Amino acid sequence: MRDDILLSHYVESFPELPCRPRTGHKGTFGTVLGIGGSRGMAGAIALAGRAGLVAGAGLVRLAVPDPILETVAGFYPELTTLPCPADEQGRFSQTALESLLNHITSVTAIFLGPGLGRSEAINLFVPLLLRNIFCPIVVDADALNALTSLETESLDRFFQSLGNRNIILTPHSGELARLRKQPTPSEDNKEFQTERIAVAKDFAERHGVILVLKGHETITTNGKNVALNPTGNSGMATGGSGDILTGILAALLAQGLAVFDAARVGVFLHGLAGDFAAKRLGEESVTATSILESIPEAFQTFKKLPHLPD
Repeated sequence: MRDDILLSHYVESFPELPCRPRTGHKGTFGTVLGIGGSRGMAGAIALAGRAGLVAGAGLVRLAVPDPILETVAGFYPELTTLPCPADEQGRFSQTALESLLNHITSVTAIFLGPGLGRSEAINLFVPLLLRNIFCPIVVDADALNALTSLETESLDRFFQSLGNRNIILTPHSGELARLRKQPTPSEDNKEFQTERIAVAKDFAERHGVILVLKGHETITTNGKNVALNPTGNSGMATGGSGDILTGILAALLAQGLAVFDAARVGVFLHGLAGDFAAKRLGEESVTATSILESIPEAFQTFKKLPHLPD
C-alpha cells in the first residue's frame, strides 16, 4: 500500500464523505436498486449489493430474475429482493422492463450489470431501461457488453439522446475497446497508459458520462478532469472485485455525492480496501469477499486523511 503521505496528497481535493446526522434514518442515506444476476451468476449481484450496504447506503434492493431470487436472498439477510420475469436460461426476459419501471422512480441510485448475462433480449433490454432512468446510475459488466451491440454511430446517438447525464460507466480496457469497436490494446505497450488516458477522456467527453477505466492506476474522468488512482494491487485481479466497486459507487451516489466525486472517491476506497486485504492475507489470497470485509477499514482510514473540500 502507498504511504500515508502520498495518499494524503492525493485526497487533498477530495470532498468529505457524506454527513451522517444522528437523526438520520434509512431514507436519509439513500436507496440503491441493483439490477443484475442470472443463473450461475447470483454471487455477482449479491456482492455488489452487500458492498453498497457496507459503503453506507440506507437500503439496497436487488432486482433479479425470479429463478435465482432465493439464492440471492440467501447470501445476506440485509438485502431485499425484487423478482423479475426470466427466460429459460435464468436471465432477465425483455418483459422484466415493465416490472422495473414501477420501481426505478422510488430509488436514489441504481447499478446495472453485475451477473446480468448475455442474450439478444438483454441487448434490447439494457438501452430501453437506461432511457427510462433519471437518477444517478452505475453501468458495469454485462450491461456494458449489451451496449456493444449498438453500432458506433448508434451508440453516439444513444448517449446523446439520454436525459440522464449522471452516469458512471466502469469498463476494463477490453470492454472499452469493444464499446469503441477497436482492438483490445496490449498492456505490454510502453505507451499504453498514455493512450488509455487520452482514449478515456475522449470517450467520456464525447458521450457525456463519467468513465472509470479499471486497471493499474484506474482512470476516472469526466472528459476534462482526470484522476489516476494510487491505491490497489494485483491481488484485486480476481472475480467479483469489480462488483464490489460497483456497489461502493452506487452507495456514494445514493448518499448524495456529486457523480464525478463519487466515482473518484469510490475508486480510491475500493483500492484501499484491496490494499488492506492484501496486507492481511497476501496478494495471492485476496478475494472479492476479503475486499468487501476491508471496506470499513478503508472508510475509517479515509476519514483520517486531510481533505480540502471544493
